[in-house]
Amino acid sequence: MKITEFMKNKKGASGIGTLIVFIAMVLVAAVAASVLINTSGFLQQKASTAGKESTDQVASGLQIIQVTGKHDNTHITRLAIYVTPNAGSAPIDLKQCVLSISDGTTKTVTKSNATVSYQDLSTGGNIYNASGSIWANLTDTTKFGVVEIQDADGSCSKTTPVLNKGDIVAIVIDELTLDTRTDIAGSIQPEFGAPGVISFTTPATYISTQSVVQLQ
Repeated sequence: MKITEFMKNKKGASGIGTLIVFIAMVLVAAVAASVLINTSGFLQQKASTAGKESTDQVASGLQIIQVTGKHDNTHITRLAIYVTPNAGSAPIDLKQCVLSISDGTTKTVTKSNATVSYQDLSTGGNIYNASGSIWANLTDTTKFGVVEIQDADGSCSKTTPVLNKGDIVAIVIDELTLDTRTDIAGSIQPEFGAPGVISFTTPATYISTQSVVQLQ
């Protein structure tokens, strides 16, 4: 009788140990599941953010429509670079854009002077007219100005020069000295997205009767 009771007590002790091990496994599994759920949620959020940023980086950017210049019979002294956002591009803040041009010898890097040098030509006008225009505030090549050509929703202004779908502006720079037969290369790099590429060769000669020339 004593032997039988001893055996029963032994089985009970074994069962309690198994139960403790089982509960411990359940707790460990619960903790592991919680960690995995939190981690998966974090990774999902990071992946979504990275995907959106990658899409903006690929789809956004500037497209150069044309480049014109004005000469003084010896050098091209002013440039007007007409730009518009790429199809599907996110809004582009021109204050954060960097314009760089090079003639193979020197490279000029300019940033926006949009809070000072801004002109609205959405109703038409001569972009190179020096009288009371944007050019009065462009005294060197370290800053560029913004001339509004088309802006249906009013997103581009003197204080907030932002381009979105359908907008067209001319980025203008002054005080240049581009000789004849000179290869010019450069770009307009927005804060994110593809840059607008500048590439042209200045004319073989500058004709006095044609002060404005098409370059690109």
